[in-house]
Amino acid sequence: MKVLRGLPERPAYPEGTVVAIGNFDGLHLGHQKILRVLVNTAREMGLLSLVLTFSPHPERVLARGRIGMIQTLDQRLAGIRAAGVGSVVVASFDRAFAGLTAAEFAGRVIVSSLKAEAVVVGENFRFGKSRQGDIEDLRRLGKKLGFAVHPVPSAIRKGQVISSSLIRRLLEGGEIAAANDFLGRPYAIAGRVVRGSGRGRDLGFPTANVRPFNEILPGGVHITLADILGRSHPSLTNVGHRPTFGGGRLHVEVHIFDLEATLYRRRIGLRFLRKIREEKTFSDREALISRVRKDIAAARVYFKKGGAALLEAAQNPDD
Repeated sequence: MKVLRGLPERPAYPEGTVVAIGNFDGLHLGHQKILRVLVNTAREMGLLSLVLTFSPHPERVLARGRIGMIQTLDQRLAGIRAAGVGSVVVASFDRAFAGLTAAEFAGRVIVSSLKAEAVVVGENFRFGKSRQGDIEDLRRLGKKLGFAVHPVPSAIRKGQVISSSLIRRLLEGGEIAAANDFLGRPYAIAGRVVRGSGRGRDLGFPTANVRPFNEILPGGVHITLADILGRSHPSLTNVGHRPTFGGGRLHVEVHIFDLEATLYRRRIGLRFLRKIREEKTFSDREALISRVRKDIAAARVYFKKGGAALLEAAQNPDD
């Protein structure tokens, strides 16, 4: 998959494209539905499938406050690649880009830059300055400028329209199971192993301390898969402030079962399978050790019940 950073100033797709447009943060079930239509439509038309996405997220430019991203850009691109898309353009979203009218966006971006012969978007797609354009405007402009429009109905699960904002709320609220259901896979973060205090080893549970690249970090104790050293390993991850030891900044610590290796400075991925409990303050060291032993036992039972299929399917991490 070819990735371009920024809109091409010169024609980069002379043969024409089919373009899906969106932020695609999280690549949830709704996004996956759009990408399937994109790839199938491009195949039927004999054209290149292309995703136009944005960095930074438009809400970071236009709205007050900082929106937490579900994925890093690298994770997003990996997921788009896995969907079979041929090319991605990561457009730099700034005030000038935000000021394009709907007609300017269609003419300059969709037609001139991307040579789109068809556009695939969600049914609630909005575009142009102040979100002035909707699907009907896109259809009208497509008829004028020569591209077809394929709106994709929203994905609905358990009576709810799946959206990135819904999944952000679930993750920030610690509702991992519900978030995973709407994502269609376990929520995953990526990071790098850094030096820690060694307290986990002193307690009898050696941990890898992770500096996360992601922004949304679900608090609590979780059953996870740790993707490192080319394989996926059963693990237990704590995301919190270590209140038993005085609190402080947020830490991500993972105890990887039955793995003895030097992990310092290595990249690691963590996939959150199930939340066991909230982080809590323990009265003393022994109480903490007792609780962690129970957490590890619960995680081992979880993996045992999941069987070999769970781990076998996990040996191809995409983050």
